[in-house]
Amino acid sequence: MEFTHFDEQGNARMVDVGDKADTKREAVARGTIFMSPQCLDMVSRGTMAKGDVLGVARVAGIMGAKRTSELIPLCHILNLTKLNVDFTIKEEMSGIEAVCTARTTGKTGVEMEALTGATVALLTIYDMCKAVDKSMEIGNVYLERKSGGKSGDFHNPRHNGE
Repeated sequence: MEFTHFDEQGNARMVDVGDKADTKREAVARGTIFMSPQCLDMVSRGTMAKGDVLGVARVAGIMGAKRTSELIPLCHILNLTKLNVDFTIKEEMSGIEAVCTARTTGKTGVEMEALTGATVALLTIYDMCKAVDKSMEIGNVYLERKSGGKSGDFHNPRHNGE
């Protein structure tokens, strides 16, 4: 397998996708923030001093995904047709899971946008809750699946059934 983001001299480059066909592409990424039970309870009940934590984090995740090409140096600017960020409270592990779905019809995939959206949403939760729990941990961020493009469908084998 070759590294497509380097030229023959080893210099970083943006991949030329001009000759690729437009296809429908979708990617789903997940990540989790772990926190104290007290903090999770406050988020769940909507009693955090900064307001609606998950509502703000949802918008932040969408905004972050839209700006992926500004954050990751060699990413293409994409015409995103769908961005969705959802949350699941995981009381048994005292955490919140963020799931970002990104979709486009284009010449390159949306994996980085989905990963960025999930991560920015989790960072926003941290920011809004840090007065209550500075020991929160963000982890388990991964690409769950993607479809479209030359490489076809991918389902992360490390996370079957999640």
